[in-house]
Amino acid sequence: MPPTVPSSRLTDSRLANLAARQIYDGLERYGRRFHEITGQAQQRFEAREWHAQRADALERLNLYRLIVDRVVIMVQDLLGDRLHHKVVWASMKAVFSGLIADRADWELAETFFNSITRRIFTTVGVDPQIEFVDPDFDLPPLTDPKSLYTSYYPNGTLAETVPQMLLACGLAVGFASFDEDCRQITDRLTCFLNKQQTSVNRIDVVNSLFYRGKGAYLIGRMYTPQGLVPLSLVLLQGQHGVFVDAVLLDESSVSILFSFARAYFHVMVERPSDLVQFIRSIIPRKRIAEIYISLGYNKHGKTELYRDLLNHLKESKAQFEIAPGQRGMVMMVFSLPDFDLVFKLIRDRFAPPKKTTRQEVIKNYEMVFRHDRAGRLIDAQSFEFLQFKRERFTDELLDELLAITANTVQVEGDTVVVGHAYVERQVIPLDIFLQEADEAAANRAIIDYGQTIKDLAVTNIFAGDMLLKNFGVTRHERVVFYDYDELRPLTDTNFRRFPQSRSYDDELSAEPWFHINPNDVFPEEFLRFMGLPNSVKQTFLDHHSDLLDVTFWQQTQKRLKAGEIITIRPYLDEHRLPQPSDTLDS
Repeated sequence: MPPTVPSSRLTDSRLANLAARQIYDGLERYGRRFHEITGQAQQRFEAREWHAQRADALERLNLYRLIVDRVVIMVQDLLGDRLHHKVVWASMKAVFSGLIADRADWELAETFFNSITRRIFTTVGVDPQIEFVDPDFDLPPLTDPKSLYTSYYPNGTLAETVPQMLLACGLAVGFASFDEDCRQITDRLTCFLNKQQTSVNRIDVVNSLFYRGKGAYLIGRMYTPQGLVPLSLVLLQGQHGVFVDAVLLDESSVSILFSFARAYFHVMVERPSDLVQFIRSIIPRKRIAEIYISLGYNKHGKTELYRDLLNHLKESKAQFEIAPGQRGMVMMVFSLPDFDLVFKLIRDRFAPPKKTTRQEVIKNYEMVFRHDRAGRLIDAQSFEFLQFKRERFTDELLDELLAITANTVQVEGDTVVVGHAYVERQVIPLDIFLQEADEAAANRAIIDYGQTIKDLAVTNIFAGDMLLKNFGVTRHERVVFYDYDELRPLTDTNFRRFPQSRSYDDELSAEPWFHINPNDVFPEEFLRFMGLPNSVKQTFLDHHSDLLDVTFWQQTQKRLKAGEIITIRPYLDEHRLPQPSDTLDS
């Protein structure tokens, strides 16, 4: 509630209490709407409302900024000429800490407070006086496991346990072939355990399904004498009801579900930190930050990512250096040799033939954030006013930064301030990977490279620049794309065949003999601009020659314009269960 007297007449302590309450009320509004949207996911899945589900995902992505904008305006109006008084803000932080002490999501609340302070102060580095740099609380142990997951005890047989697990999903729509699904799942689990020469003593399954796109995912873990085994069942909608499409039983496959190149899950959970710890138990190499982000808590994931960086800098003496790979024409990229993140800065000027602008590059990164990344676009976290010690930079890197990103990077005494950077997971550039990989790995990568282009296409993304240097390979040997300056909607692109030449002179001409519009693209030319090594070129042609034909692109456009949402499965075919042809969704 607003004060009954002008804020100018309020004491600092009273003003701090009122402002902290405004921020807390904004947090409450955000949390309520976040859970309302997330809670709709099951209904969307049951009713096959895929376009509504996509709209929900977009609304949830935009929600945080919308609420923060409103709270910032309210706090500015309330504090008036004391808006930048740090004594008031220190009191606000203390009051806010008290307000959130009993919340199940207090760590998310601290990040929300930080979002307000950084918007108002545009702090260089961090300021512990007015920000939650380190958490005010310790994560408590999970006191009530039943609130998070259900435990099953097979007692030597899985035949009774598997049906219990599926029925507990609580879906209002029936299974197309429940008994057959249960039999196949049981056989798959039994075969896996026999190969491992082990047994299962207990299975924990998260009470809520994880929803994304057209899929619903059951996430669990199996306790065996040899250790924990991840378990994920993938549920899809078919023509005759729900069916189990795949069974995932290894860390790599489950980790890919929570990849930094995927859209965020919608899953209901009472205490996010408990769910994060559960997921971490089955994919321990996945960063806490990445798990938070994958669950839709991307702002707090960004906080955890920054804390990871600060903790690493305390322990490591390594210097930032120019990242491996060919230099980009739009972005300057640097990294630490012992840390798996890269920092991408927009250059002050772009050399020809690049015609894009800084704002267009930023707009494309925003598009990637809001788009279905299909497991092929790396999720980038945007940071402002990062502060590092000068000694952390090699001379070569700092000289180059000051020469080509002077609008972004400044040296202030012994400190380097980076005004804006995109921080991403580091991957091996595809061109470098192909140089170093053996023949089998190189062929796998080039096949996945073509599949990456196709996966982007069916989600209405045309990559633009298909040079190998713009793609990378993850630790799971998944190919991803990370050069966003030429991204555009596929439906805005005009794919053409080369017109027939009028004469032999036309064919010899250095200039085209026909008019080309800015959005015209000629797939017949792609192979020239990909830069494929001869050692993998035939492999690419064997699997993806359709990319060089205008028909693929025009047919994909037609499907997209008709409103079709095309399924991309985030797992290998070998994990899928056999299904009758009439079971699959159209």
